[in-house]
Amino acid sequence: MRVVVGLLLLLLALCGSGAQGEGGGLGQVGEISEFQETAPRDAAEESAESTTKQTTPDIWAEVRALRDMVVELKVFVQLLQRENSDQEMRLTATESKTTDLEKENADLQTRLSSSESELLLSKSRIDQLERENAVQATDLTSLGTRLTATESKSSDLEKENAVQATDLISLGTRLTATESKTSDLEKENADLQTRLSSSESELLLSKSRIDQLERENADLQTRLSSSESELLLSKSRIDQLERENAERPKVAFYTALTDAGHVGPYSTDITLKYSKVFTNIGNAYNPATGFFTAPVKGVYYLQFSVCSNRTGYMGVYVYKNNQLIMFNDEGKEEVGLEYLTKSVVLELKAGDEIYLVLPSDYSLYDSPHNHNTFSGSLLFTL
Repeated sequence: MRVVVGLLLLLLALCGSGAQGEGGGLGQVGEISEFQETAPRDAAEESAESTTKQTTPDIWAEVRALRDMVVELKVFVQLLQRENSDQEMRLTATESKTTDLEKENADLQTRLSSSESELLLSKSRIDQLERENAVQATDLTSLGTRLTATESKSSDLEKENAVQATDLISLGTRLTATESKTSDLEKENADLQTRLSSSESELLLSKSRIDQLERENADLQTRLSSSESELLLSKSRIDQLERENAERPKVAFYTALTDAGHVGPYSTDITLKYSKVFTNIGNAYNPATGFFTAPVKGVYYLQFSVCSNRTGYMGVYVYKNNQLIMFNDEGKEEVGLEYLTKSVVLELKAGDEIYLVLPSDYSLYDSPHNHNTFSGSLLFTL
């Protein structure tokens, strides 16, 4: 294609040159005619004019030939384009043909499966034919015996013998066909034996895989039994813990002192009654007395917070029954909220009482923001 385009460009260049030459020739002719009108011509000038006239037709002839070649090349290019289009159409047809061949291949696969089924049927038919051949062989032997006896008979039976001979020839022909069929069957049987050997090999592999899977299944069964036993033990332990948890008493409380503001100072020690009860699981705290009474023997966690906004002292005594367990206080030199928080872990018997006492001349401050609190819970029983 590139060669054709190059030729076209070359021809166009030649056409342009020819046209310029033609224009130049005409110009020269015009100038010569004008010169003839103005001045007499001598013999040399007439000879040059004759040569120019002869050269101009030759150039026009070459231009026409080049033009014809350009037309032919255009036709040739059109033919090439058509051929390219035809090749593209043939390529599309080839791709379509390829798709059809793939479909045909799938059909052939289906037909092959059907042929294998027919082969199984043919094998059954072959077995039946072999049984029939055995019967025919027996009959043939019997016919041979009869043929020998017939030969010893009289000439009156020759026609019957001829008929029997014809039958025998027919039987021989049939026997030959049967032998050929038997040979074909033997080949097919050999193919079937090969396929059977392959199937047996695959069967051995499948059996080995089955044995492996059975061993793995036995291991899984053993692990499952062990897991079930562990699950039963865990379930039994959970039930025991749930029963123990249900039987174990639950004790927890959280209280605040008051919303009244300032508490104290008083001239004597005062037992603090935390009147705002937020949590009282087990009802071990009595807001009327301010006492926490241990319902069972165990270890308890107790915490309290103290707050005051006056100058002076703030603090509390912690009593177990009538025994002083703790005393915490702090002196305040400036007005403003200050806090003191402490906690204790005590072993209490059932009926032991815990309460907080405000010392004389000490003061506290509480409000709806609950600055002074008293709380506790049972950690575990003893």
